[in-house]
Amino acid sequence: MSLPPLTSTAPTIAKPPMVVNCIAYRRDGNRIGEISLDAISDAMAKQDTFVWVGLHEPDEPLLEKLQEEFGLHDLAIEDAHTAHQRTKIETYGDSLFMVVQTAQLVNAELEFGETQIFIGQRYLVTVRHGASLSYAPARRACENAPELLAHGPSYGLYGVLDFIVDNLLPIVRDFREELEQLEQDIFAETFKRSTVHRLYDMQRDLMTLRLAVAPLQDITSQLVRLHPNLIPDDLRPYFRDVYDHVFRVNESITAMREMLTAAINVNLSLVTFGQNEVMKKLAGWAAMLAAPTLLTSWYGMNFQHMPELSRPWAYPAIIVIMGGVVGGIFVALKRARWL
Repeated sequence: MSLPPLTSTAPTIAKPPMVVNCIAYRRDGNRIGEISLDAISDAMAKQDTFVWVGLHEPDEPLLEKLQEEFGLHDLAIEDAHTAHQRTKIETYGDSLFMVVQTAQLVNAELEFGETQIFIGQRYLVTVRHGASLSYAPARRACENAPELLAHGPSYGLYGVLDFIVDNLLPIVRDFREELEQLEQDIFAETFKRSTVHRLYDMQRDLMTLRLAVAPLQDITSQLVRLHPNLIPDDLRPYFRDVYDHVFRVNESITAMREMLTAAINVNLSLVTFGQNEVMKKLAGWAAMLAAPTLLTSWYGMNFQHMPELSRPWAYPAIIVIMGGVVGGIFVALKRARWL
């Protein structure tokens, strides 16, 4: 009798869908509704509609499907196949391809992700990889302002970029609060090795965060000044606002990096100063012990005539002299603040 094959009873973790949203909008900014990927070509055939697609870690067949529907450039699709691209903006004909680094605090640890954005005159495609929040709130905010969404995918692009930058502000604020706490630990009387470790970790995280944020200034600056076929003049003040937020985040990161460098140097100086204080105290006590050691070492020599052998008061006198010498050394070191 053959036994049935063994089956695993471990629960399977549901993987989030690759197609998060695929929604069509009218030119007046009102939402038509969700559509399938196969219906994109039908929606694009109408001149008064545009499509906004949100993806999460798509596979190659899905990207090839979008390339077919929207006519995306081969090089942009090649970059979208794999994450870990540098922050950049590239022009392909009448469309733009952008790569933006995202950051998120996960279990008090800073993790980085990536969002790739395709934008044309009648479509907007966002592709999320790694640590990144859903852009559903940004989409809802855009839908609540149909008069601005009537400008087309460019307003959706503003909503996504503004959402990404606004999520950086709490991270910077948390870093600033932690830095203030570390400053208190630095000037505490007890040395903590964990403080040095955290200072180094913060320096590393801020350097990585700056590499992600600094190029975003160039992207938003281009969107403020260039690409008139995609960015209408009425929306340029909104992208200028995003640029100001990016500039503020970048300045905060730079300032904190400088403060961290100063904190590391101060911590090293305080540790060195504390070691010097300990060495001064040890040297002071050694000097006080050296005086009686020198005097008593004379009595270990093989001499016939010793002070205490011939005079009864000589031995107490030697003790008094040793006490006076040690006391004098102690007073001198105390005045010099060695003890």
